[in-house]
Amino acid sequence: MGPGPINAYPRVLQAMSNQLIGQYDPVMTGYMQQVQQLYRGVFNTSNEATLLIDGTARAGIEAVLVSALKPGDKVLIPVIGRFGHLLCEIAYRVGAEIRTIEVEWGEVCDPALIEKEIKAFQPKMLATVQGDTSTTMNQPLAEIGEICSRYGVLFYCDATASVGGNALKVDEWYLDAVSVGLQKCLGGPSGSAPITLSDGFVNEISKRRHIELGLRTEQHSAGSEPMIRSNYFDLPMILDYWGEERLNHHTEATTMLYAARECARLFLEEGENAVLDRHEVAGQAMAQGLETMGLKLFGNQKYKMNNVVGVYIPQHIDGEAIRSELLNLFGIEIGTSFGPLHGKIWRIGTMGYNARQEAVLSTLAALEAVLVKHKAAINTGVGVQAAMTCYAAHFQAQSVLAK
Repeated sequence: MGPGPINAYPRVLQAMSNQLIGQYDPVMTGYMQQVQQLYRGVFNTSNEATLLIDGTARAGIEAVLVSALKPGDKVLIPVIGRFGHLLCEIAYRVGAEIRTIEVEWGEVCDPALIEKEIKAFQPKMLATVQGDTSTTMNQPLAEIGEICSRYGVLFYCDATASVGGNALKVDEWYLDAVSVGLQKCLGGPSGSAPITLSDGFVNEISKRRHIELGLRTEQHSAGSEPMIRSNYFDLPMILDYWGEERLNHHTEATTMLYAARECARLFLEEGENAVLDRHEVAGQAMAQGLETMGLKLFGNQKYKMNNVVGVYIPQHIDGEAIRSELLNLFGIEIGTSFGPLHGKIWRIGTMGYNARQEAVLSTLAALEAVLVKHKAAINTGVGVQAAMTCYAAHFQAQSVLAK
């Protein structure tokens, strides 16, 4: 019940047990095409360039940034938590010129401030994080996308922690590139990074297209700009691999393809609205249970992610001792945080397979028991009841709507 990775859906684990097949087997090609179409549904996009990067969520981030940014290119990065700093780290290694907008942890970035900085800095790209689990905040994107579109700025978003549990509308919000992972709300293992790229983004990175010497023919042409310095994360080459030509690049991670396919199938079978609703009520129930117990929630609750709650560790309580006993006595894991929040808050996730009533109630009951053991000043016997009341109100509202 931490901020991820979380327990995978049983169907995903079952899918991963299937036998391996060759990367040019027609069945494998068919699966790759299915995955592309499935993730267009997950991302709410018509982008042809929708595919998987083999590697963890960070592989998707790096593939986007290393392919789009050349040394000296300007990138504007609003930092609302630890993972905004990660975008800066990768962009710095690429050699980009970076300007940050530093936001107090627990808040999100004002679109008006982003527009002001775009006018002053004139970046090639705006790179941001939608849901930053380090602070549990969910950055609104719609207005920012309109601003980027108006000023001709490429808009990239890392939505690893938010996809599948919070609304993400790639086309409607003018997102040019989005990368995610499976290990949060999508309910899969870490190791595959679905991405989607707009036609404009593809046109931009295609200027750096390079064909390996061992594969190049007279029909291939190179791009007009310097080639991408990473071979593995070269998106034009990967697009050729996933495209009609199926030009060899790497050996596709078959087992992770199975997992990614099943994650998307589960999301679409349940239905986007139902999945988001399930995450929202789980997050609300957890937050209400913690608050009723007498614990203080972290951050601006107006912008809280549906799928992870930040809560202050009570004074005079050893937060790591609580986490250890929860894990060892109850088999429940919750998270700590990073940087200025390390040792100050816990992060409790309600995502994917764990966005269920029984998981929420069990976690609250276990946390209360351990806190009582450590003589924390909390309200006892009310946290679980508050969460149950939240769920009851939700189910009653659903019943009324159904009628």
